[in-house]
Amino acid sequence: MPLPVKRWFVFSFVFASVTIRFSTAAAAVGWEVIKVNGHDYLTVDNISKFYGLPAEVVPSGAKIQTETANQPLEFVSGSREAMINGARSWLCFPVLEQNGKTLVSRTDVAKTIEPLVRPHRVANVGKVQTVVLDPGHGGHDKGQVSRYGAEKDFALDVARKLRPILQAKGFKVIMTREGDYFVPLEVRAKIANSARNSIFVSIHFNATNDDPNATGFEIFSFTPRGAPSTADGTVTASSVYMQPGSSVDAQSMALSACIYHSLLGQLREYDRGIKRARFAVLRLTKVPAVLIEGGFLTERGESKLISNKDWRAKFAGAIGVGIENYQALPIKKQPPMLVADYRRQAKSPAIDTAAQEGNVNDAEGNSKQAAANVKEAAANAKQAGATAKQAAGNAKQAKANVNEAAANVKEADASLLELVGRSAFLSQPQTSTPAKKTSIESAPIIP
Repeated sequence: MPLPVKRWFVFSFVFASVTIRFSTAAAAVGWEVIKVNGHDYLTVDNISKFYGLPAEVVPSGAKIQTETANQPLEFVSGSREAMINGARSWLCFPVLEQNGKTLVSRTDVAKTIEPLVRPHRVANVGKVQTVVLDPGHGGHDKGQVSRYGAEKDFALDVARKLRPILQAKGFKVIMTREGDYFVPLEVRAKIANSARNSIFVSIHFNATNDDPNATGFEIFSFTPRGAPSTADGTVTASSVYMQPGSSVDAQSMALSACIYHSLLGQLREYDRGIKRARFAVLRLTKVPAVLIEGGFLTERGESKLISNKDWRAKFAGAIGVGIENYQALPIKKQPPMLVADYRRQAKSPAIDTAAQEGNVNDAEGNSKQAAANVKEAAANAKQAGATAKQAAGNAKQAKANVNEAAANVKEADASLLELVGRSAFLSQPQTSTPAKKTSIESAPIIP
């Protein structure tokens, strides 16, 4: 069956030193606002000209993929799905067709397209000294549980691996939890809000009861006022009139873009997209904030991958690169690296050759080490007898350690206590939780 013909909007216009301002004067000069049922829309033609980027519109129901994206801007007629600079991005409102023109909501141009295409132009972007890492769940709240382990443990391990990476780059790092205990969602947000020049990065792993084959990464920032979240099917009265917005919405989207392109470019997981949600930790934070879902623990292959500590180290490293790129936005005054840039970099012959040479040298060294290990094993056998006696003494010490651990059960460092107060870390009720993923939209939404 012949494929539907794609409609192209390709332009080479470049508008220098222009910023998005939806005033009457700006609209008259740069924008042609079209009213649809009382709401403002702009044509794809108009958007393409303004940014100087080729744009494509594919028919309703068509699938667009990272690997097959042909243009910097790709839209699906009648859908909220789009590809922006090679990564899937979800609009607040569906693309419309009217009088032969393809229309995109004015809200999406300002709140989605602008911070993703030109994150370096977002006001106050990149002003970050402190990174608040939030390993999801903890304690009695295990999150999703797979045959290989619990989400709470994988998330904490990623945060622990990411912390020294960020510290080496000059960031101050605060973790909302240092061990296996539960921190209330509002306390996590309070920690971020109390830190100086901070951003908030919540680390999770995904799950679903609907599709056991679901895989891939996705990243969330807070939903704009008056718009539905990505998971919402339609605009409701509550989303238009009751839901709050965020004064750092654009910065959060810029942070999403920097981290997400790094993750997709370096780890090559399925692209589920840059999304919006009203999760409690996003709703309550007053600083740039994102929530990362790093793959599905309900999919057998991906859950096994997540359980691999080396993979988690790469995952942490990719997040670190994204955060560093976010900080560099106002300095470099240009967009961060994109998915395609990372993948081209990964194919560099020089890097591959160096790795191969290193592996050869490692193999030679390992051969010599193996011989030494055989000799050492014999000596260790004699030592084993003495070790058995020592074990009895260690058992007593272990009991003392348990008591000490109880005294330090919260493991919250001094900086957290200073930020939010000791009372925030009172013991939480230790109740059992089902394997089903716990919702992080637990608190009621208040205007």
